[in-house]
Amino acid sequence: MKFIGVQLLAFTGSTAAFSLQMSSAVGEKKSLTQRLIEQTSGQQTGGAGGTSSYEGFLRAEENWNRLKQSQPFDYDPKNLAREDGPPLFVTDDGATGSQVCWEKLRAQKGKDLDYDIAICGGTLGIFFATALALKGHRVIVVEAGILRGREQEWNISLEEMEELLRLEVVSQEDVDAVITTEFPGCRSGFKNKEVTPLSGVYFDNGIGYETVTNDVLNLGVAPSLLLERVKQRFLDLGGTIKEQTRLQGVVVSETLGSALDLGEDFEPITASLVLDCMGNASPISRQQRYGQKPDGVCAVVGSCASGYDAATNLMGDIIYTHTEIYDKGENGKLQYFWEAFPVNIGRNGNKPGTSSTKTTYMFTYMDADERRPSLETLMEDYWKLLPVYQPSISDPETDLDIHRILFAFFPTYRDSPLKPQWSRVLAIGDASGIQSPLSFGGFGALTRHLDRITGAISDAIGDSLLHKDDLAEINAYTPNLSATWMFQKAMSVQVGQSVDPKFVNRLLANNFQIMDDMGLRTMKPFLQDVVRIDGLLGSLARSFVSDPTFMPAIVAHVGLPRLLDWLGHISMMILYTALHAAVSPILEPIVEGAVKDERQKFRWRRRMEAWKFGSGGDYILPEEN
Repeated sequence: MKFIGVQLLAFTGSTAAFSLQMSSAVGEKKSLTQRLIEQTSGQQTGGAGGTSSYEGFLRAEENWNRLKQSQPFDYDPKNLAREDGPPLFVTDDGATGSQVCWEKLRAQKGKDLDYDIAICGGTLGIFFATALALKGHRVIVVEAGILRGREQEWNISLEEMEELLRLEVVSQEDVDAVITTEFPGCRSGFKNKEVTPLSGVYFDNGIGYETVTNDVLNLGVAPSLLLERVKQRFLDLGGTIKEQTRLQGVVVSETLGSALDLGEDFEPITASLVLDCMGNASPISRQQRYGQKPDGVCAVVGSCASGYDAATNLMGDIIYTHTEIYDKGENGKLQYFWEAFPVNIGRNGNKPGTSSTKTTYMFTYMDADERRPSLETLMEDYWKLLPVYQPSISDPETDLDIHRILFAFFPTYRDSPLKPQWSRVLAIGDASGIQSPLSFGGFGALTRHLDRITGAISDAIGDSLLHKDDLAEINAYTPNLSATWMFQKAMSVQVGQSVDPKFVNRLLANNFQIMDDMGLRTMKPFLQDVVRIDGLLGSLARSFVSDPTFMPAIVAHVGLPRLLDWLGHISMMILYTALHAAVSPILEPIVEGAVKDERQKFRWRRRMEAWKFGSGGDYILPEEN
């Protein structure tokens, strides 16, 4: 359950009528959100995680409104007689798409293509690019803007940086340079009202439960420094970066290769494989998901500001509530969650207790029903509730020096990770939905899967296994990822659904107390987005024993069909755990030594990886204190 502020996207689009609708009329009092964004616009970084203007906020609002108003429908891409369909961004039909791209592919028949791999989207794509360049592949990164990180810190755990170090994507010198904040750990807490500190358990104090877990999301990394160093590492390895180059489309020939359409002013780029790392707003994923509406949404608002009490700015919050479920009337009911991270302490001579700067987020889970609240409504609630959550301030407008204001919505889909629709094109990172539906950041999922994905891609390139059926094995079904959907549904409320306002806090307070009692080997993987069957079954059994009368309410809240679906994924987790523990050790030497067919060897490797990662077997459990 990693709630990390990585790649908060201020979605872009036409503002046309919606800007006029949302803008303050002449003489009308501006909202607090508008005033604060306009006051801080000169300090903010554009791109992921921030906006430089109120117009940027309105663009995000318009995209959220468009998503809510959309209606799902059935679309069969295999029905060749249909004339309606999505705008073609990717095509494997030689009669459509850029003819310049097709001509270049034909001209290079029998010759080397420009690159082995073209990566579209550079913020997280540069990490995949560097790892693949280290394996000897010719790689290019195409980025619509300037490839650079924002000033806002990414909060991660040491294990994630160590994985980049192990893969030689970064050096120890890089690690030391990019970590700008360090603190002991983070609090998890679920309360019906704000009481800090809080002792005891939910059924004793009637309020909630809180606990602190050390060494989870306790490092603040400067993305601007990290991306600059990884970018230079990639260039030193012979990689190519094409910045300020907006991708116009992709054409695919199964026999010849892929070509990137970069517009009339640039020559197309050809590659054996295209990797889509353009995030959850990717035009490639959008074309593939045409007609679908997301199964869930995580909406996030927040800010980075100075002016909090420095003496108490010592720890983070990874997931925290201090209110019951809010009834927003026609907008439905919402449970607001919070997280917070101190900035500029613990490193570079900045001692704990000396910084008044922290980043705070308020987030909620819901569907994209047209009646859901606007981003501005959520933002106004954030400003109103922030002094309750952070009692060292009373008025955000007068007490805080706000550096950046953050807002986004993250659509999530049950059929994740996304399998490819076309040969020679593969979605990775957030574009594939590989991250947990509980998360609003993809950096942790990137580091967890980086070695697996780049190793599989290297195999696919080396053995020319680039058909969509082969690439689908890389984005295989993982039951522990699918099982987390139940958690998101349990933490959200459908429009019109009746629920006890204390439902979410009671559920989470009891479960977190049980996981805390079970120890770090249960709590820490869960907080880092890794669900394992040992911890899950143990905590479920104890939850039933500790609060048996609550079980009917849980079933009624999530619904019997969803519960049965979830039990199916739990059964597959048990199977994958057994296959990884008992079958893979026997099967692996046979596959590597006796299987001669490269396609069969490739697919068996991917199956064993799916068993490992789909059961959480890749996670190295911590030692108990």
